Amino acid sequence: MTTATFPPCRRRLANRRAAELFDLSFKGGRYTIGASRFPDGSIAEIFIHSAKAACDLADAARDAAVALSIALQHGTPAAAIRAAVTRESDGSPAGIVGAVLDLLHVEGSPQ
Repeated sequence: MTTATFPPCRRRLANRRAAELFDLSFKGGRYTIGASRFPDGSIAEIFIHSAKAACDLADAARDAAVALSIALQHGTPAAAIRAAVTRESDGSPAGIVGAVLDLLHVEGSPQ
């Protein structure tokens, strides 16, 4: 079995960068969202911290933020991810990634 290799195309982040913090209530959970940006204003990195730090939901939220950050740093537009995530029949987000991206979109952030 061969392993495909891909060229490194990750946009590097500054070692020291500003971050915005937001509070989010979603499906009975409370979260603090951190978002860093590239110089052009697009979202570069997201952190999701659950108020209940030692639970499976908090672990899943942190892992989702890591995967989301990797996708953003490799050029996937936040708007494309936001459009692709699972939604309820009323258009509201079904999962934490959609809720976070909706929050950042509502805050007027460049995607």
